[in-house]
Amino acid sequence: MPQAAALSRIIQQLKCEPSRTGSIVITVFGDAIVPRGGSVWLGTLLGFFAALDIDSGVVRTAMSRLAADGWLEREKVGRNSFYRLAEKGRETFADATRHIYDPPPSDWSGRFELLLIGNGEDRETAREALKNAGFGSPLPGVWVAPSGVPIPQEASRAIRLEVSAEDDSGRRLLRESWPLDRTADAYLKFIKSFAPLRDWVGRRERLTDLDAFIARILLIHYYRRVVLRDPLLPAQLLPKDWPGSAARELCGEIYRALLPLSEQWLDLHGTNEAGPLPQAGAALSSRFAD
Repeated sequence: MPQAAALSRIIQQLKCEPSRTGSIVITVFGDAIVPRGGSVWLGTLLGFFAALDIDSGVVRTAMSRLAADGWLEREKVGRNSFYRLAEKGRETFADATRHIYDPPPSDWSGRFELLLIGNGEDRETAREALKNAGFGSPLPGVWVAPSGVPIPQEASRAIRLEVSAEDDSGRRLLRESWPLDRTADAYLKFIKSFAPLRDWVGRRERLTDLDAFIARILLIHYYRRVVLRDPLLPAQLLPKDWPGSAARELCGEIYRALLPLSEQWLDLHGTNEAGPLPQAGAALSSRFAD
């Protein structure tokens, strides 16, 4: 499959959706910038988005909104702007990084955390944080996750109980806590969209460093939208032929193939306040390791 067909199909899919520029910015930071020091020149980001045919004004607006919402911090050096994750963003990304790149936990105890949140502002504040942390909700104010899942700070005042999933009532609670059918459909859609990219990369046809970086970012952008809504339940509690495993395998295979060349683009074009971006540590190459 020619390069344009393998990658442009995914780009066209992106263009048919409501604007997600801010979400892609977050993906770029979490996947590529944090491992290389955490700070990047706005011009580096504008160069990447120009390759996606996203106007610089749209990117600047998204950056301003993310800064206003507490996700990013901006530093001006002369006429140049540099951005890094704010404290809120760093805390969120520490949990998200484990959820996206690490293998699912295999040492489940057979028990679940049950959080009870009363009426009031705490419930609304905690809702999005709990969903992003992998908690499911069978009823308003009730949240469930496998024991050991970190509880976000926004839900620290919740009443905590531990329950068993080994009886019928426990399993029913779990089935009603997560929209597993919707998550399975989202994984299947991801597989359908990115399998052609794996075939193209696997044939080792000519690939530019910019194409590799674009493909890597869009791969993680779409994968994280699914996996961060997946509670990563133990295999014993999942339906047969659960597509999450195949989606992770596909994502990891493509990611590892793209990583060296995509990092080359950052070597050549990534800049922070001190100059070229520093090299990433060993943790980057261990992503999606089983």
